[in-house]
Amino acid sequence: MLPGSGILQVTMKDKSVLYAAYMPWVTGGGLFIATSKPFRLHDDVFILLNLMDEVEKIPITGRVVWITPKGAQGNRATGIGVQFDAKSELAKDKIETYLAGTVTADRPTHTM
Repeated sequence: MLPGSGILQVTMKDKSVLYAAYMPWVTGGGLFIATSKPFRLHDDVFILLNLMDEVEKIPITGRVVWITPKGAQGNRATGIGVQFDAKSELAKDKIETYLAGTVTADRPTHTM
């Protein structure tokens, strides 16, 4: 890992939390992760994702493509959006399976 990189453990307990965090408009998929840890755009990130009741955590490598700073307009959660790299296709597939039929819904998310 490079300076400015980070390791985050993330748990998505239900579909509504996952829906609010998933970024389907990001090429290859992405997740918004609420964190106060400082990151910059393009920082490398390693995520251990715990989805719902799955026993195995899903490893995800990616890069910061979105930052919501503390005190952002509309009381949005502080955090980062991470774009999955090509090796993290399993994570994208599992997330989209959980969210089948809701990815294009018009409900607000943490980013859009």
